[in-house]
Amino acid sequence: MTKKERMQAVTERLKQVYPEAVCALHYTHDYELLFATRLSAQCTDARVNIVTEKLFSDFPTLESFAEASEEEIAEDIRSCGLFRTKARDLHACAVMLLRVPDTMEELLRLPGVGRKTANLILGDIFGKPAIVCDTHCIRLSNRLGFVRDEKDPVKVEKALRGLVTPAE
Repeated sequence: MTKKERMQAVTERLKQVYPEAVCALHYTHDYELLFATRLSAQCTDARVNIVTEKLFSDFPTLESFAEASEEEIAEDIRSCGLFRTKARDLHACAVMLLRVPDTMEELLRLPGVGRKTANLILGDIFGKPAIVCDTHCIRLSNRLGFVRDEKDPVKVEKALRGLVTPAE
């Protein structure tokens, strides 16, 4: 069985086992998923969902985030850890955004947004082919033989992209 065939088999099996798989982060608007993903660094999804319930209530629009001070945002996200840096990034993103960009290049220009977050947004918000390559993805890709002893998320993402057909 080739790597591509194995990838297709794994994808089909995951669809069978997890037919209703959805993102664990709660959001209503596209920028809310972007912000929740930024908050999830060094923090559990469960904690992020608790924090964002109040955060998105206190700042119900993108404009309200842009108009808020970093200190106001930081107060709401204090329990997420690294809250000062995250507050700075959320505020700077809000100021830059009239809309959440729909390309990898534009997303990567946003403060605090890396390939993992950009791929999540591209896939979940815009329905574009995307591979969220985190530690778990890297570990499984090595274990399933899709890559060999590779730790670099960009290299793993590119290798996996070569195994997935556009219809998937």
